[in-house]
Amino acid sequence: MSATLCKKEFYVQKFDFQHAGKAASDVRKLLMDYGYEQQLVRRVAIAAYEAEMNMVIHGQGGTLALEIDFEYIQLVAEDNGPGIPNLQLAMQEGYSTAGDEIREIGFGAGMGLPNINRCVDFLGIQNKPQGGTIVTMQVSLGAEK
Repeated sequence: MSATLCKKEFYVQKFDFQHAGKAASDVRKLLMDYGYEQQLVRRVAIAAYEAEMNMVIHGQGGTLALEIDFEYIQLVAEDNGPGIPNLQLAMQEGYSTAGDEIREIGFGAGMGLPNINRCVDFLGIQNKPQGGTIVTMQVSLGAEK
């Protein structure tokens, strides 16, 4: 039987590059405060950062929800963007729909979803019918990746 230890939600603003990464940093700090191993914290923090940056760049902002359970750590990124038209392409390293202005400031390399996929034990991506995307990521506690 599973029980929730902690739930926290972070708000992410579109194109807010000044604060981009803060939610992921807060997730990392919270996990460190709970005493999780550095390697596990690193995996979750990378997934959180990539999801957060996708919301900043593509998703018109949104929320990043963290849930810490006895069995897993879960992140759910829910954005307000157009959705992902071709998930198969989006999962390929280097594929990006970011515009030139985003690339010029050093983002939009097309590594977000592939990096998330490498760091988590479960990745679920769902386009919402009215637009937007829900990305669910889980890291099992005690699992090595």
